[in-house]
Amino acid sequence: MVTGEQLPQLTAKDFKGKVDPDWCPGCGDFGVLTGLQRAVAELGLQPHELMTISGIGCSSNFPGFFNSFGMHTLHGRSLPHASGAKLANHEMTVVVTGGDGDGYGIGGNHFTHTSRRNLDILYIVMDNQIYGLTTGQLSPTSELGMKTKTSPHGSIELPVNPIASAITAGATWVARGYTGNIKQLISLIKAGIQHKGFALLDVFSPCVTFNKVNTYQFFRPRVQPLEDIDHDSSDWKAGIEKAMVWGEEIHTGLFFETNARPTLGEQEPVLDEGGPLGFRELGLSKEETERIVSRMM
Repeated sequence: MVTGEQLPQLTAKDFKGKVDPDWCPGCGDFGVLTGLQRAVAELGLQPHELMTISGIGCSSNFPGFFNSFGMHTLHGRSLPHASGAKLANHEMTVVVTGGDGDGYGIGGNHFTHTSRRNLDILYIVMDNQIYGLTTGQLSPTSELGMKTKTSPHGSIELPVNPIASAITAGATWVARGYTGNIKQLISLIKAGIQHKGFALLDVFSPCVTFNKVNTYQFFRPRVQPLEDIDHDSSDWKAGIEKAMVWGEEIHTGLFFETNARPTLGEQEPVLDEGGPLGFRELGLSKEETERIVSRMM
């Protein structure tokens, strides 16, 4: 990761994108945007050292609102794009942003395999437990019994537990934040960026328009930061046990962390030869390159 030590220290305002957010007033996603802007400024990063990549959804408009390199990709396909970007330039800090439908629904397969490969990125999922962009349908994290446009009599589907899923799939840093606790959220974002390996940060980001169940009023009395209780984040079993707690008490914070596994990039020998792939000379002659391009055009 490039630190930008030779460049001027920036503030959160320097990471404001050229496009203003179009989220509903009060949307939790504003908290994630503010949190990431403040986190990268405090880490001393520069916009050219960062890339934000997203899929489709309310939260996936994120790259347009944030000043860095960015890609707004396909529904559920942000992690494959991030894999290519990170391996092409492994010195780039890559942050993937999306929602629970995008990441745990259509993107669930990529979520599993990116976790087990231990790609060195931070994946921030703005989890509002509803499909907000398409006006309020059941999502993979919606609670049992939740009434939505696609479950008018109440959901009969068991919700995905992203924390437990990430730990068992092989993610090496797994945490949960809440946009109503911005101090904790900024701390988690900074830790997730600094971690070497696949880092999942699932964030409770209430949808004030379509989810009338999991609101700020719902979370406020229930949220219990793990840093306030006795929790060993090096114990994956304890992390899963804490992740399964849901009711009058819901945990946020760092569930699990390990540095015992090398990252995908560290295991790829070609990345040790001459710096990032994106800056290397092609191994083909000019004539060979032109011949290949002409055949593809």
